[in-house]
Amino acid sequence: MRVLVTGAAGFLGSHLTDRLLGEGHTVLGIDNLSTGNLGNIAHLKSESRFAFEERDICQPFDPGKVDAVYNMASPASPPEYLRLALETLRVGSVGTENTLEIAHKYGAVFLHASTSECYGDPLEHPQTENYWGNVNPVGPRSVYDEAKRYAESLTMAYNRYRGVNTHLVRIFNTYGPRLHPSDGRVISNFVMQALRGEPLTVYGNGQQTRSFCYVADLIEGILRLSRSDEHLPTNIGNPTEFTILECAEAVLEITATVTGKRSELRFEPLPQDDPTRRKPDISKAKKLLGWEPQIGLREGLKLSLDFFQSKV
Repeated sequence: MRVLVTGAAGFLGSHLTDRLLGEGHTVLGIDNLSTGNLGNIAHLKSESRFAFEERDICQPFDPGKVDAVYNMASPASPPEYLRLALETLRVGSVGTENTLEIAHKYGAVFLHASTSECYGDPLEHPQTENYWGNVNPVGPRSVYDEAKRYAESLTMAYNRYRGVNTHLVRIFNTYGPRLHPSDGRVISNFVMQALRGEPLTVYGNGQQTRSFCYVADLIEGILRLSRSDEHLPTNIGNPTEFTILECAEAVLEITATVTGKRSELRFEPLPQDDPTRRKPDISKAKKLLGWEPQIGLREGLKLSLDFFQSKV
């Protein structure tokens, strides 16, 4: 197949591109590099089946005939989508519509990368795909949350009214090599602080929870979903739930093998609208896709350590 991947120089987009190329497909990667990093795809310079274009998908474009479109483009870390608030809203709305138009024109499969942030600070736990969420539509985080929620609505409209073969993946906290060291999310924050011998910043009392999925597991789930008959949102994430303090302990345990010492913890106020709990119900992915994560947190941290060490 010839495949279009938007956000191809990003954390997830670059891993997805690698996997598609590994399967023998031809990939056109698009990224405006607002948060993407060319270093993530530098190893593909001599790959004849990969082409890259620096482009803003909020501007209409025609990539030529493609068989599949994976829309991974959007700032995703809190510092970045707060810095690029209007751009985040535009890529979730205008950018998503432009890529859906491409899929419609060429009869391509379309997958949109959505997020567990659609659930907001959930009143239902764990989160199933049928839960509508508890999202503040006017808070600081709304630029990301509502961009993703609108993109889901737009994607379903193209499925229902234009006949596009669409898929929606709700991605839960993911980590691994190429996650930006200053991404602002808990794994990158903790690992980089520990490797530098700095205190680990814990927001709130550290009892809020997250579920961490290693990137290779996530990409496998995304590909299975894109090749399925399921059009409604599907959770892809690791259902093993950790408190932030438990995550800190795991990071300190793994990084101590390198640093030979343990960092202290520093507590700071919880950011506004930060979810207090996050855990995917992946029953649907298990049943429909035969998918569940294979890599636990400590194993995934070990697999990521060389990358983060190179960024210290």
